[in-house]
Amino acid sequence: MTHKVLLGISGGIAAYKAAELVRRLREEGSSVRVVMTAAARSFITPLTLQALSGNEVRCDLLDPGAEAGMDHIELARWADLVLIAPATADLMARLAAGLADDLLTTLVLATTAPLFLAPAMNHRMWLHPATQENLARLRERGVRILGPAEGDQACGEWGPGRMLEPLEILDALPLPAGTRLAGKRVMVTAGPTREALDPVRYIGNRSSGRMGYSLARSLAARGADLVLVSGPSTLTAPGGVEMVRVESALEMETAVMERVGSCDIFVAAAAVSDYRPQDPAGEKIKKDQAELNLHLVKNPDILARVAALAGGPFTVGFAAETQQLETNALTKLDAKRLDMIAANLVGGESGGFERAENALLVLWPGGRESLPLMPKSRLADALADLILERYLAYSSSQDS
Repeated sequence: MTHKVLLGISGGIAAYKAAELVRRLREEGSSVRVVMTAAARSFITPLTLQALSGNEVRCDLLDPGAEAGMDHIELARWADLVLIAPATADLMARLAAGLADDLLTTLVLATTAPLFLAPAMNHRMWLHPATQENLARLRERGVRILGPAEGDQACGEWGPGRMLEPLEILDALPLPAGTRLAGKRVMVTAGPTREALDPVRYIGNRSSGRMGYSLARSLAARGADLVLVSGPSTLTAPGGVEMVRVESALEMETAVMERVGSCDIFVAAAAVSDYRPQDPAGEKIKKDQAELNLHLVKNPDILARVAALAGGPFTVGFAAETQQLETNALTKLDAKRLDMIAANLVGGESGGFERAENALLVLWPGGRESLPLMPKSRLADALADLILERYLAYSSSQDS
């Protein structure tokens, strides 16, 4: 059954994000209807949102073309969920006061559907006592508040008041899972591995796991039965996934090979250490020597092992490079006989490890696509769509 989302848009600069929000909601299988305030039409046109939603956009309280001219009752009955994004300080004040002076505020009073607000305003407006009092009143009534985030604002200032990004809003909404990967078992590896030198020291790398965790969330949102095998990370596991935590490359290899036989798709986003100390010390190494020589041995290539399995899963690798990105990624794609590889440059001024944003060059036999620099949550969604597209093409070729 299609989930019905009524999206309200009030008059703030963040209204431009509503276009992507509508598109993302529809991608997740929701039916979307849009209601705009008069001020919202100064920032984005109803025609844009009508084209994206596939439904007429409503703006007027008493519309003779609506059901008996009572649009607020019609929409209030229709919605499973009401989301207002952006929710300005003015709109929050009117909702807190219980006003019904336009279509959006009137239908909020008329609906029994859960109400979610994604605030967006100047940080001084957000922190003003009046806004905070209105916020407390709305929360007392059961209104769910999403955000706001802190960061650069359209006015050139910094602080709390930025509307959450569309994908962050989607994460917070109780939407049914997507169905495009329903019934498919997907495994994602994420994060670094730690190779012990002694009981307190290890060899590792700078991976935070953010890309792998975001990708796990995106694939699970498309209906996949997902298992996430993660090295050490401070990130919170996405909801609804099977979580397996490991420390070393050998532990990750064991966890993967025990489970991969039942998988349809395997995505190796983890930054697995290439080498490990041959003989980790049983006690803490004391600094009583001028030099310390380590004998390192090669770790197993988990990705290559999975790709070599007879009848194995559709296999996606990652390549973190500091130079010759495409050449090195193509070499890895061919040498390991992967179905797809996502390559990115690390060590520069933007993107890569320990950064909130990244860019990817995605390659597969006979094809390529560049995904530009963007937040990793959005990048994960774009990559998940590519993986789905290529997996379906791969499955079709296997069946023919």
